[in-house]
Amino acid sequence: MSALRVTFGVDPGLSGAIATLLDGDPGPMLDMPIFHNGTANEVDAVALARFVREVRGAHPGAHVSACIERVRAMPSTGPNRRTMGAQSSFNFGDGFGAVKTVFRVLGLQPVLVEAQTWKRRMGLTGGEKDDARQLAIARFPCVAEQLKRKKDIGRADALLIALHHDSETMGRVAA
Repeated sequence: MSALRVTFGVDPGLSGAIATLLDGDPGPMLDMPIFHNGTANEVDAVALARFVREVRGAHPGAHVSACIERVRAMPSTGPNRRTMGAQSSFNFGDGFGAVKTVFRVLGLQPVLVEAQTWKRRMGLTGGEKDDARQLAIARFPCVAEQLKRKKDIGRADALLIALHHDSETMGRVAA
C-alpha cells in the first residue's frame, strides 16, 4: 500500500543512517552507505541517492520531506571537551555536504535540525548516547530487531530525527 507521506530522517555521520517514516510508521532504514576512496571512508552518495529514489518510487504521489541533523566541527575549548582535528572536521563536513546534495539533486530541500533541538524535543538532553536507541525501540517496538545492537544508534537517531520532523510538519508532539 502506498503511503501518503514519506519522511526521511538522516544522521549524516559515517556511522549514521537514513530512516523513513511512512505515514508516521517506520519504513526502510539504511546504515549510511560508505566506500573506501583509497585513503579513507566517505559517504557513498550514489548508494544514498538510489535508496531515496527507491523509497520515493514505491510511494507515487506521496508528500516527501527530509530532515538532516546539522553537524559541526568540534574544536577543543577545554581539557574535557571532545575534539576533532582539521582533517576529521573536513571529512565530517564533506559527508554532511554529500548527504545534503543528494536530496537537493533529487529535488528535495532538506530541513536541517540541530542535535540539541530534536534531542530536547524527544526528552534526550543530558542522558546517555544509548538513550536514543532505547527511546526509538519504546516508541516503535516493530523496529526493535533493527535496533538491537548498541552500534545501531545511527539508525535510532535517524528514526527520531524523522519523527521530530514529521511531528513538526504535522503539528504533533513527538514523544
